[in-house]
Amino acid sequence: MIIINANINTMEVGTIINGYIIIKDGKIFDVGKMDDIDKKIFKYDNVIDAKGMDAYPGFIDAHTHLGLFADGEGYECEDANEVSNSITPNMRVIDAINPMDKCFDEAIRAGITTVVVSPGSANPISGEISAIKTNGIRIDNMIIKNPIGIKFAMGENPRRVNGDSGDAPITRMAVASLIRETLYKATKYMNDKEKALRNEESYDMPDYDSKYESLIPLLKREIKAHFHAHRADDIFTSIRIANEFNLDYCIVHATEAHIIIEELLKEGTDLLIGPMIGDRSKPELKNMKTDAVVDISKSGLNSAIITDHPELPIQYLPLCASLAVGKGVPKYKAIEMITSGAARICNIYDKVGSIKIGKDADILLYSRDLFEMGIQPDVVIINGKVVKNKLI
Repeated sequence: MIIINANINTMEVGTIINGYIIIKDGKIFDVGKMDDIDKKIFKYDNVIDAKGMDAYPGFIDAHTHLGLFADGEGYECEDANEVSNSITPNMRVIDAINPMDKCFDEAIRAGITTVVVSPGSANPISGEISAIKTNGIRIDNMIIKNPIGIKFAMGENPRRVNGDSGDAPITRMAVASLIRETLYKATKYMNDKEKALRNEESYDMPDYDSKYESLIPLLKREIKAHFHAHRADDIFTSIRIANEFNLDYCIVHATEAHIIIEELLKEGTDLLIGPMIGDRSKPELKNMKTDAVVDISKSGLNSAIITDHPELPIQYLPLCASLAVGKGVPKYKAIEMITSGAARICNIYDKVGSIKIGKDADILLYSRDLFEMGIQPDVVIINGKVVKNKLI
């Protein structure tokens, strides 16, 4: 496939005016200016003439629960939280995602080609997080990277869910304590296992523990800790724990991050901001304000915009970017927060997030300004396959 006569927002090396994109085997094979292309384009089986349309990399929602809460089907299809135990790092989110949920199609129509799907925030440690494409019927074939992280939750959610039953944690102290205890035991388990592997005669291999096994990549900094935290004090507790165990991490939601920007800059903290649209439905959201994204984007902190679907329906991710622009975030920065910036924070930038040779061919074509209210892409391409085409 070849796309010709497009204004390509690469999110890598600026914008190529009147350019082309060649796609082979689901990957971006070549990108450049029309002046430089071999004019014998008839050799390509599929030619899409963009006729001056804008091309963007597929959008990325860096924090969702897509496919875990079946749309319109109620409690019977809610699979985001395993509340039978407050510490469940061994839960694999891919075992619960339902690609048949109609919200996947709504994501595609809005130009969202990649989603990070996380277990819910009922538990202090909830399970493994996965990055997947939005097109497909079998989750195994949709995975970009699994896992990309482990979900942690601070604040009201784990306190409320477990406190209602009378089991720990009931206080913020207990939430942090349970996380620390688990990470300490996982560290000991990992060290004992490594000692046994190095010298089998002197050390016994510890009994297999799926919870601690799932935390080993985290402790080795191969994947990230994603801390659900709204209040400033919960953000600092997350950072404190991450520093104690030398974890690579990011803060999810970060509602009060705008209050503590200088401290976050000192720590180099990555932020997944959102949802930007919604009410202050619980006490820890009382300082929520849409303008916060402006201060954060100007600060230099690595940040991305998220929907937290289904808290905010996933198709409104581009609307959130538009809202950020309306509040004062530069357009390029707003696009970055749902493409390359999101990919970098989630450690999937080697595959998605920009239009670059060798990356997955996830491409959007817009005939109008994507920041116009309600505008959706005319063409959506995922892994080199056209999954939406209004040009036909």
